[in-house]
Amino acid sequence: MLTVSGMTGLTQPWHIILILLIALMLFGGRKLPEIGRSLGTGMREFKDSITGHSAPENDSVHRAAERETA
Repeated sequence: MLTVSGMTGLTQPWHIILILLIALMLFGGRKLPEIGRSLGTGMREFKDSITGHSAPENDSVHRAAERETA
């Protein structure tokens, strides 16, 4: 009979390395940062929608727009 301590999860170092190598072979080195950025943005938007917070406005965008109009 399996117990919780006897079960192995996906958090072991070899499992994580294997998953990362498979992802690298499937998507390539150039695409992985873009995929990670997209996942991070999606997770942030999901969390904000769940908690009811709106995303903070980007001050650098507003400063750049003010410079263009001045």
